[in-house]
Parts: sequence; structure tokens; C-alpha cells
Amino acid sequence: MLKEFKDFIMTGNVIDFAVAVIMAGAIGAVINGFVSKIAMPLIGLVTGGVSFSDKFWTPGDVEYKTLEAAKEAGVAAVEYGAWIDTIISLIVVGLVMFMIVKAYNKTKKPAPDAPPAGPTDNELLMEIRDALKK
Repeated sequence: MLKEFKDFIMTGNVIDFAVAVIMAGAIGAVINGFVSKIAMPLIGLVTGGVSFSDKFWTPGDVEYKTLEAAKEAGVAAVEYGAWIDTIISLIVVGLVMFMIVKAYNKTKKPAPDAPPAGPTDNELLMEIRDALKK
């Protein structure tokens, strides 16, 4: 059983998958940093200084000036600004992954041309019919 497990782990697919997971984590950290430190401040600048990470809603009549104040009071806060940050991060991750896959596909060799197709069934039947008429 130990030998089978070793053979399984040492196959190329498992190692490729492990490398992909580690790279995805690293790329995710870089992209999250980009979104939180560069993209969101620029979006805030365009939207008049709005910081989405500070946006929240609390049910009830009491209004809280900051998310921290609402959390200190023990009130359930819907942090929709953090969700907007996450959506923007997802879009940026998708864009980066698209560009990586597109660049990778350009490095692949084109598929070899398929051999020419033979005659169709109808063409063969017509040949037989023509041969029988002679």
C-alpha cells in the first residue's frame, strides 16, 4: 500500500496539481494586494473619495459611524463594501488568469493537420452504382 501511495504521489499530474495550487495562492496574494493597495484607492479617487471597505449597513434604528463601533456594540453588520472589494478582486483574478492562459496557448505548437478525409458513404455507393451500370 505504501508503494502504491508513493507511485500515486510521484505521478506528474499530482505534482503538477501541487505546483498549480501553490502558484494560485501566490498569485491570489499578489492580486489581493493589487486590488486593496492600488485598484481600490484609484476607484475611490474616481468615485469622489469613497472607500468601499468602510461601507456597511446595520439593521435597526441605531446608526453607527464606523464598522468598528458597530462591532463593539455587538450589532450584526452587513459589510457590503468588503463584498464589493471581493468582487473586484475576482474580476482582476479572472483577467489575470485569462491573460496567463492566452499567453500559454500562444506557446503551444499548432495541432498537426488532419489527414484528408476519405470518400463519404454516398460517394462510395455512387461509385458502385456507376460501376454496375457499365
